[in-house]
Amino acid sequence: MNHRMRAVLECCLLLGAVAVHSESQPVGYSAAGLYNLANSYARAGKPGMAILNYERASLLVPYDPDIQANLRAVRASAHLFSETPDAFDRVATIVSPFWISWIGVLGIALLGASMIVGQLASRYRLARAAAALLGASMVALTLCNALALWPRFHQGVIIAAATQVRVSPVPMGDPLFTLPEGEKVKISAEHEGFALIETRAGRAGWIAHSNFAPIVPR
Repeated sequence: MNHRMRAVLECCLLLGAVAVHSESQPVGYSAAGLYNLANSYARAGKPGMAILNYERASLLVPYDPDIQANLRAVRASAHLFSETPDAFDRVATIVSPFWISWIGVLGIALLGASMIVGQLASRYRLARAAAALLGASMVALTLCNALALWPRFHQGVIIAAATQVRVSPVPMGDPLFTLPEGEKVKISAEHEGFALIETRAGRAGWIAHSNFAPIVPR
């Protein structure tokens, strides 16, 4: 298997993992269930858990207007930066990962079928070319979606108020700065109950696992 085909398969598996995870969870783990749970946390004055569950719901139903409106409202009430996705993210993640994963699988199947037909028969060139073009387009859509989705697999939300970011992964490590509840961070590494995080502003340090939750559950 060459590197290109392996990369395509890895992207399809990535998207399929989101779909399988959502399908294998209890009934409450759905876009509607997460949305309602986030609303409950927002009413209870817990912006961290509210934002976390809105983000998880948004992962299952990209750019749902109600989810996005409530997410912006909670961020604003917590005085947090409101993210605005660029055009690439909007186009690439407009379809649910569940369907995108199957589009990628079908695209690979069409490409494979067109290659097999090309080996077995020289005729049907037009049909073979059309199948190859359609398959390549479907795989390209899957790759774009995977590229837009990939950062979400390495992000978490601060769920504890005034979380101390430390210079080293130990409870007594010197504090560097404090993160507000609800802040979204990039998870770079993990070590014995701590995670190395990076903020939107580029500041980095270690926080305890109990102070954040990954957007994609583990």
